[in-house]
Amino acid sequence: MLMRSTSTLMAALLAASLFSGCNKEKAPATAATPTTTASTSTEPSADTVVATFGDGTKITFGELNERIKEPLANLDKQKFQLRKQGLDGFVVEKLVQAEAKKRNLTEEQLIKAEVDDKIPQPPEAEIKKMYDEAKERLPPGTTFEQVKPQIVDFLNGSKKQERAREYFNELKKTANVQITLPEPPKPPVERKQVAATGPSKGPENAPITIVEFSDFQCPFCSRAIGTVEEVLKAYPNQVRLVFRQFPLDFHQQAPKAAEASLCAHDQGKFWEYHDTLFANQKALEVPQLKEHAKKVGLDSAAFDKCLDSGAKAETVKADMADGQKVGVNGTPAFFINGILLSGAQPFDEFKSVIDAELQAKK
Repeated sequence: MLMRSTSTLMAALLAASLFSGCNKEKAPATAATPTTTASTSTEPSADTVVATFGDGTKITFGELNERIKEPLANLDKQKFQLRKQGLDGFVVEKLVQAEAKKRNLTEEQLIKAEVDDKIPQPPEAEIKKMYDEAKERLPPGTTFEQVKPQIVDFLNGSKKQERAREYFNELKKTANVQITLPEPPKPPVERKQVAATGPSKGPENAPITIVEFSDFQCPFCSRAIGTVEEVLKAYPNQVRLVFRQFPLDFHQQAPKAAEASLCAHDQGKFWEYHDTLFANQKALEVPQLKEHAKKVGLDSAAFDKCLDSGAKAETVKADMADGQKVGVNGTPAFFINGILLSGAQPFDEFKSVIDAELQAKK
């Protein structure tokens, strides 16, 4: 059994977030719509009647499958991803156990030496700045020293995950681990025409364009930020990211937050404001949106005028309309050169699509 620190890292790296997203239909997110649905030998035949009406009308098993084909089609991929996740965890556990035994360490000591101790600590000034920014939302009397460890853990979170992944991959390479888990048949790639208009980062002429539809109040969108940054870091010259607004109707603060981000974009600070909103998802009322603007150094008068006037509302509506046209019904939704990747997906899912696109362009 792995010690607590190891388990924490494994949970962060291998969590089942592959089909996680803010979705008004509460159905599994899908990466594509296959032309056929999965079946097993234990299922009824397509012409099996599953419901009848007094007037003789019937509903068959095949008709039912057609009606719910997207979530059904997603099950095979979901099962594969769960098995792959479980296998990855199983492999890493065995490798960590063997390496710890070889070095006469506990598993916790090994992870501390190879992961925790190899991450530079954030500067004291950065820790203090975060404390000062959050102080008003902390329980009265909470001191800097009391919350310092949690702030350090937060600041080091993505670095720890990255280092853990590197170390686990080193162990796999040394042990010559070969993964032979059979993959389910891949459905035909469906490519949508999505306008890449909006705030962006990355080279304008990049061969890969990722259009992200997102909601500032969606927790899964916040979760995806680290993965997107990892993608941009891994493909600095090959990927351009474009952000488009898709505030869901059950997130009451999201529409105004979307407008606010575009007001910040007018002043050249969209991404700074974007990061601030996602770091403060429980503070998205209009007065708080204005406070966030001050903290990122925006011209308050110009920002407030833009936000209060609703000048960006039509742009938000246009983004949403474009998203709906290409099948977006939840967030985050990413279109990689038009190929939909839906939900808070892990880095490997992005990598698979990007590498295939880059290979096809050679």
